[in-house]
Amino acid sequence: MSTLNDDFDRSLEELEPLQWNALRKLCHASVEFMSSNNENSVRIKAALLVILEQLDELLPLYNEIAKFASHFDFDEETPGNGYRSFLSMVDKCIIHSEQVCRQMYDQKDSMFSRTSHHMKEIEACSQLMVSLQTFFQYLKILYTWSTEVMSDGKLSLFITNHDAQEYLHWTENFNQYCFYGRCIGFQFCNSLKKVLKTVAFAMVSYSEIYYNNDTLLGRCTNSIKYLFDPEARARRIVNISRYADISFTQAFWFLNELEILSVVTPSLIINQLISIPPEELILPTLDGETISIPIPNSHIGKKPIHVRLLSSKRRLGMVGSGGIGGELHGLCDKLIIHSHGGGFVAQTSRSHEMYLHNWATTLGVPILSIDYSLAPEAPYPRALEEVLYAYAWALKHASTLLGSTAEKVIFVGDSAGGNLNLGATLKCLQLNIRRPDGIFMAYTPVFIDFIPSPSRLISLTDTLLPFGFLVRCMKSYVGADKKPTKENENGECAKSDTESFAEVSESDLIALALSPNGDGANGTQKLVSLPSDSTLNSVSLTEVDGIEGPKTQVESREYVSRFLNMYRNSGTASISSPVAENGSVSRNGNVSGQSDKSWSLFGWSLGRNKDVRQLDIKNGSWEEFICTIPKDLFISPYLAPDEMLAHIPPLKMLTVEFDPCLDDSVMFARKLRSLGNKVTLDILPDLPHGFLNFLHGSKEAMEGVELSARRIKELLEL
Repeated sequence: MSTLNDDFDRSLEELEPLQWNALRKLCHASVEFMSSNNENSVRIKAALLVILEQLDELLPLYNEIAKFASHFDFDEETPGNGYRSFLSMVDKCIIHSEQVCRQMYDQKDSMFSRTSHHMKEIEACSQLMVSLQTFFQYLKILYTWSTEVMSDGKLSLFITNHDAQEYLHWTENFNQYCFYGRCIGFQFCNSLKKVLKTVAFAMVSYSEIYYNNDTLLGRCTNSIKYLFDPEARARRIVNISRYADISFTQAFWFLNELEILSVVTPSLIINQLISIPPEELILPTLDGETISIPIPNSHIGKKPIHVRLLSSKRRLGMVGSGGIGGELHGLCDKLIIHSHGGGFVAQTSRSHEMYLHNWATTLGVPILSIDYSLAPEAPYPRALEEVLYAYAWALKHASTLLGSTAEKVIFVGDSAGGNLNLGATLKCLQLNIRRPDGIFMAYTPVFIDFIPSPSRLISLTDTLLPFGFLVRCMKSYVGADKKPTKENENGECAKSDTESFAEVSESDLIALALSPNGDGANGTQKLVSLPSDSTLNSVSLTEVDGIEGPKTQVESREYVSRFLNMYRNSGTASISSPVAENGSVSRNGNVSGQSDKSWSLFGWSLGRNKDVRQLDIKNGSWEEFICTIPKDLFISPYLAPDEMLAHIPPLKMLTVEFDPCLDDSVMFARKLRSLGNKVTLDILPDLPHGFLNFLHGSKEAMEGVELSARRIKELLEL
């Protein structure tokens, strides 16, 4: 037994952190009072012993990774990378486990103690710790693979000397279930935990509707089950991540454009859709010549590009300002051009209106958000072509249509949108036309490939961007999977019948020039001004061998194996539902869909539908993700030559601690700084990828939106 004096003989890194020690003492105390005369107590005791064992095994791994994690940081003032994120995740796990154990211990003598509930909660914590220990074993391997030294003298976070096959095989060794069950959101701030649980419940419930191979009663029963059974929810999320096709990802990510959700978005004085026709567009080059901007034509031919103009002020010449009253402001000398996120496969400007409204109001600058075409129907380079063309169009028509002289233009984008903005900037350099004056991007991938990095492992724990979603989006965007989705399938991506667009051509410009504010013109000289509050209702321009895994002690392996089998082999179908987890075989042995009886009520099928989608959990495999992604600088701006990157305009990057794309941001910021670029990096704690859309549900998310506005303002004022 160690004494207090023994601690003075141990190095600082070997000392156990206070939170760890508190959890250890609590587990020992709880084990002592647990009786062995009922199953719940036996299982609680076993789970507590596993936690104690994991504390012993995790601490040396934790200390080992902590020694080198800081070597990958952008700078001392901006600590953050994938290694640090997993250290923080363990810290949050310890705190969460201590809270669960404390609650059980405090209620041990209470007649209202819920032993069964405590048993499930503590077992979930033990599984979480085992899984995190597995992650740490692989983080050690990644560090040994990190041999490339960057120009800043530090090691690279990207591992480019091992193939995708080896990396994808790793994923089969991780227990993902524990991150989506009772411990879901444990690593995030409190304000987002409920939000993430709601998102998770929405995902699994929607999957019952999308894979509609059951009766209405069966689907409703399963949805209710997910609400009260965290283990069933975890099984379903993992299965969705692994086996759902890209069309499900698209449909689910489009849900936030439902009309019923628009009530939480305040209205702006100008919220106008514009349809840009595919016409010849000539711009001056920097050397005094002129150049024709290529009309987007890849994959789906020439089509109009939809953009949305947002402004908190009615300005001279601004489309949509003619039919409304109020003060008419002069032209703004600034313009923000925004590209939305959505994994290159989903969402539109409307999906991102909530934070765009905040920025438009805070900054007082017109924002033009681009609704580029989506993969897989329109894979690379279609979206990039459209972003470049829309930017060029905005430069030419800013003063006559957008209420801005565009003396200063800032690119703004999140996730996939940030990637497209970077690609468009590189295209500007290539074409020798005016580049944007600054770039702000949030949680943006800059290296699109199946290469491992510490932060990319976070997607195996992520509710908003699960691993399967991430790799399917990459595969769809690079064109490896060009299977088109059905237009308006089930109405998820249907264009509203009441949608209003302002289609602007050269003749419109002449009319507008005669009456810049849209007022007082007569007859054909007046450009029709559409309502400023016209909104977008789900508009889509698409129709629509690795290495041996690390080992733990035999006792832990058996314990973990038992619970993994519980997850994998337990169906999510309720007793009243005749459909198994994969929705393919009923209890009486009949294949679903054989019955030709189908009854409907208000569009919902009360019987079985002949044409059903099925979540195939038998034939799916990570092997399907393997494809060759071109080493193209416009797909992966990180790969652009130094002489191009040196001319990237001032860049402000924002990312979060638990973002699968965190290492992309850190590496890109390090690379640009070494080339002498003006670059800043913010890494926000306790927030997930995509947090900008949760500003109304989380104080921390709102603070992140406000910080983003300040960074954009700094670019506007440079």
